[in-house]
Amino acid sequence: MTDSSTQTSGQTLEGMRSMAEGTLIERMDIQITEVSPERLVATMPVAGNTQPYGLLHGGASVVLAETLGSIGAQLHAGPGRVAVGLDINATHHRAARSGIVTGTATLLNAGRTLVSYDIVVTDENGRRICTSRITCLLRDAAPGA
Repeated sequence: MTDSSTQTSGQTLEGMRSMAEGTLIERMDIQITEVSPERLVATMPVAGNTQPYGLLHGGASVVLAETLGSIGAQLHAGPGRVAVGLDINATHHRAARSGIVTGTATLLNAGRTLVSYDIVVTDENGRRICTSRITCLLRDAAPGA
């Protein structure tokens, strides 16, 4: 689902992009390109997201992973419910010094109260940079939220 006219649980891809305005997603130039409850994809430039030694910051990889997993979990939450993070972990496999990295989140499990995604971040050559897993709790939204 890569075009802005595609509906996903009542939200368009363009609507998700507009929700990113003024957030860390925008600051890190994360571009969401595919959204479905089972699979999400986004890209992020290495430039501007490095640590002082010029390598992609490990935290930037985790931000990319959490962005995808959290959006996916919210798709499962549905109306009147919210997804909140319980756990995220990451294993960093190799460095990236330039170019674009791509995060691909794949649904591991979705129940009534918990959702987990596996997120793989790769470089432009398809080499694995980072593997992450996120688990989110699905709960009722606070009244008035």
